[in-house]
Amino acid sequence: MCGIIAVLRRPSDRALPDLPGLAAELVTARGHLTAALTAVEAGDGALGAAHLRDAAEHAAAVDAALRGVPGATALLADRRGAVRVRDDAEALGPLLARLEAALDAGAVDADDVEPVNEALVAAKDAAWAVARDRLRTADAIHGLLAGLDPASHHPAIAGFHSVQVALSAIDRLEVRGRDSAGLHLHVRGHGLDLADPAVRRRIDDRSADPLLRNRSVRAVGDALAFVYKAAAEIGELGDNVAALRAAITDDDLLHLALAGAHPEVVVLGHTRWASVGIISEANAHPLNHEETGGPTGPYVAAALNGDVDNHLELVTRHGLGIAPEITTDAKVIPTLVSRALGEGTDLVEAFRSTVASFEGSVAIAAWP
Repeated sequence: MCGIIAVLRRPSDRALPDLPGLAAELVTARGHLTAALTAVEAGDGALGAAHLRDAAEHAAAVDAALRGVPGATALLADRRGAVRVRDDAEALGPLLARLEAALDAGAVDADDVEPVNEALVAAKDAAWAVARDRLRTADAIHGLLAGLDPASHHPAIAGFHSVQVALSAIDRLEVRGRDSAGLHLHVRGHGLDLADPAVRRRIDDRSADPLLRNRSVRAVGDALAFVYKAAAEIGELGDNVAALRAAITDDDLLHLALAGAHPEVVVLGHTRWASVGIISEANAHPLNHEETGGPTGPYVAAALNGDVDNHLELVTRHGLGIAPEITTDAKVIPTLVSRALGEGTDLVEAFRSTVASFEGSVAIAAWP
């Protein structure tokens, strides 16, 4: 089994949230939790449930405000404000634990247990989302920025937010397979001068690997494609994501690309449980369309969940030039789509006709 993640993003026009205001919301939530605890310990379940619902509402409002790029940008650009939000969010935990203990100890009548418990769960979920999702996402993005100043590189935050979403998803998807994993970042609007000899030399140095292994780069018209992969026959959950995160954090060329004025990033990611082909970076998805032995068609990258049972037949039928080190069936996907595009077929039909030629059970994500 495998897992696929793709992240596409429209520019957000939502204003950055006001962190002092959100901290005040959390203080209000804490007040309601304190009142709820007093009520529950006094045996007044109805009043306790009412205060818990109010606490949940205020914490949920903070969670909603901190979602997405605007929330992460606010937390990263105002670190003092972020510390205050974090402190106020963490202060909810002990009160929620005391409320849960009081409920377990039978502090309220049986008729009030269900509404109190329902309200308590809502409050716990909202508090968890703020502390473990919003704040942790901002922390992870801060690590990926690797020295870029969040206050002056807001567009980079959006790009790395997409990367973090993909890495977090792979972390969760690794229960479906973890012998290898990969990310493909398509970056437009990077602002780099691709005609500059120094820039071109750095790109060319990383374009020389025909197997598209870790840290490979491709120039795709005015865009750049960055590839990160990890593969290990024996490993533990989280190893691959840690390797991918380290490679991305250490990639100064990617950071230069995302430091431009208007970078746009599309992320395609995959975690693999090999069923066809050995465990290797060359076989890790996503793969691209490139063939051996000559010019190739338009750029395409793809990832596969499932098996293309007739992939060897398709390689022979179409005379695909696939490097012998690449033995995964997924390689036929971008190659055949690219060939169809090169023949003038429109994108939708190129993808449809390619998938229609497959035998087996597949889920596919592709990027032209």
